Amino acid sequence: MSNPRPHVGVLALQGDVREHARVLTELGADVALVRRPSELEQVDGLVIPGGESSVIDKLSRAFGMRGPVRDAVAAGLPVYGTCAGMILLADRITDGIEGQQTFGGLDVTVRRNAFGSQADSFEVDLDVPVLGDEPVHAVFIRAPLVESAGDGVERLAQLDDGRIVAVRQGALLATAFHPEVTGEHRFHRLFLDTVRSR
Repeated sequence: MSNPRPHVGVLALQGDVREHARVLTELGADVALVRRPSELEQVDGLVIPGGESSVIDKLSRAFGMRGPVRDAVAAGLPVYGTCAGMILLADRITDGIEGQQTFGGLDVTVRRNAFGSQADSFEVDLDVPVLGDEPVHAVFIRAPLVESAGDGVERLAQLDDGRIVAVRQGALLATAFHPEVTGEHRFHRLFLDTVRSR
């Protein structure tokens, strides 16, 4: 009999790893902290947490994870990226530090720290129709922004001025904000639905 609990990993190189692991566990997933290619091979989905995208990029190369994550994304592994995770899933970034690379997979262009410094953090309620009628209370902390998205990218949420802050493309999901810190579990549920359907 197959295991009904999805086995998902959280990329545990840097960032708010514990917060994602807690939410996923509460939603009934078996959660593994992923730092090595052999651990990545064992999971049915992966979360790339918020943190510092350039640091996660450097550590992914130091740990031999960059190629395996890129390959897994290309092969259709369901992946959810929040904040820095969104940057790392983008095919293009407009203001990365010199030499910064991404895993890619999302046909989007993302701007890092689009809203300024930590002092410019803010909260807002967003309409996210795919999650139902109740708005999503979103916290933006040194958040990125999707500046442009390809035709195959579904725009899940936008600010009042039209700037895109949540997207989905195939098995990839990304938010510029941090649902894991506000008790908002619906994006993680959406991700787990994708994992189960694969």
